[in-house]
Amino acid sequence: MKVTANYSAGRLTIHLSGELDHHSAREGLGEIDQLLDEYMPRDAVLDMSGLTFMDSAGLALILKTERRMRRSGGRAAIANPARQPSRVLEASGIERKIPVIGGSRT
Repeated sequence: MKVTANYSAGRLTIHLSGELDHHSAREGLGEIDQLLDEYMPRDAVLDMSGLTFMDSAGLALILKTERRMRRSGGRAAIANPARQPSRVLEASGIERKIPVIGGSRT
């Protein structure tokens, strides 16, 4: 999985691409933690438009990011999940905890 980011006006958008599975989740979370430390954003958005695959390890990464943001007084959201990750998100019911904006909903 590849992690890139851009920051503007208190919002850090973290772009995830490739496959988010148990092999890449730990490294990805470390990269996300570094970005959160560097920018200290008010809002963190996980843009999943570039993810081709996500399993339950991706859910753990999302929840850990959300928890970290909440502890620092910020908010987290998920944006533009592609079809397969969207199915995992829907099956998990994660939208009850974290807003999911845009993306494939079929």
